Amino acid sequence: MSVWLRASAALWLLSIAASCFAADCSVAVDVGHFLEHPGASSARGATEFQFNVELARAVQRSIQHRGCRASLIGERGDVSELRTRTTLARDAALFLSVHHDSVAEKFLERWVIDGVDRMYSDRFAGFSLFVSHDNSYPERSLRCASAIGAALRSAGFSPSLFHADPAFGELRPFADERNGVHWFDGLVVLRTASQPAVLLEAGMLINRNEELMLQRPDVREKIGSVLAGAIMDCLAGRP
Repeated sequence: MSVWLRASAALWLLSIAASCFAADCSVAVDVGHFLEHPGASSARGATEFQFNVELARAVQRSIQHRGCRASLIGERGDVSELRTRTTLARDAALFLSVHHDSVAEKFLERWVIDGVDRMYSDRFAGFSLFVSHDNSYPERSLRCASAIGAALRSAGFSPSLFHADPAFGELRPFADERNGVHWFDGLVVLRTASQPAVLLEAGMLINRNEELMLQRPDVREKIGSVLAGAIMDCLAGRP
């Protein structure tokens, strides 16, 4: 590569980084749950916290690759207080809480894997997103959640939608049905965040096939890249 081309490439990368920082594209990536209460169990017995850490790291890498700031909260599993998480994120432009989903116990079935009795449900699959009316920026939160949902759909992922169905006892109303976004006003991290906030359930760990997909490094990197692109567009004010 010629000196001119190298210089042009360097200037281009610097312009991208400068535009990101000028728009304040810093993101707090919250790792859902902690070591003492690691969340849901997968169909094969892994903890949700394990999945959350790996996906949050992939999201962080993708955001940083775009020249923007991304800080992890709770990756060591030692942040048990939810309000502490949002306090640590106070300087970020967006708060993203990363989780993986499960279902109520009454929908679970038993199976034996590697000689161990486990629980699963292949009836449910897909991602979900949540925002809160009680957040200081509900409209901006919804805009970012919708951007994430649309990007995930474009990348081949599907929203689960079951959280709004009265048959499953949750009745989380849709904020954006097409893109899998629900209102969940009571979530502490969403309503106490000092910036727009979104909670992502990246997929169903209790679904045996989806669990295997979600633990693949290439899938994590793909989701991380999709999320980072959607977040950058949202924070830059693009549709």
